[in-house]
Amino acid sequence: MRGLTLYARSRRAPASLAVVLLSAVTVWALARIGGGGTGDPRLSTLVLAAGATACSAGLAGQDLALDRTAAISWTPRRAAHVLLCGVLIGAVLLAAQTMSGQPATPAFVVRNSAGLMGLVALGAAWGGGQLAWLLPFAWLSFSFVVPPATDAPTQVLTWMLLPPGTAAAAWTALVLAVAGTTLYAVGGPRR
Repeated sequence: MRGLTLYARSRRAPASLAVVLLSAVTVWALARIGGGGTGDPRLSTLVLAAGATACSAGLAGQDLALDRTAAISWTPRRAAHVLLCGVLIGAVLLAAQTMSGQPATPAFVVRNSAGLMGLVALGAAWGGGQLAWLLPFAWLSFSFVVPPATDAPTQVLTWMLLPPGTAAAAWTALVLAVAGTTLYAVGGPRR
C-alpha cells in the first residue's frame, strides 16, 4: 500500500481529485442557476473535460529521467493510470447528475470520458505533462463553435457533443482512447 500511496502523491492525485470534484460541483451549481436543459450535452462534456484536464497534471512525474531508468515496467502503470482517471471523471459526473436529478446517460459518459482521457494521454506523449491538457481543451473549444451537421467529418470534429448512439462519435472516441493510451503507456510522457 505504501508504494501506491507514494505513486499517487508523486502524480499529484490528491490535488487532481480535488480539482475534479470542485469542477463538477461548480458546473452543477452553474447549471442550476442558469437552468440548463437536461438534453444539453455541453455541461456534461465540460465537466468531463475539466476532469480530464485536472488529471493531465499527473501523467508526468517529478523527474522523467528517474521514471525512464526505473527497474519496473511503467507500461501497465501508465495504462492503468489513464484508465483509472477516465473511470474517476465518469463516476464524478454520474454522481453529480444523479444528485441534480438529471437523467444520466452512461453510454455518453463512458464514450466521452474514454475519448477525453485518450486525448490527454496523446497530449502527454506529444507535449509532456505540462501540455497534456492542450489537445482536449482545443478540441472541446473547436467543437463548441462548429455548427452541427450530419456529414461524417463534422461528426468526427464534434464527437463530444453528439448523442450516445452516433457511430462516428463512438468510433472517434474509441480510436482516441486506444491510440492515446497505447502511445502514452509505451512511450511515456515527452521530456
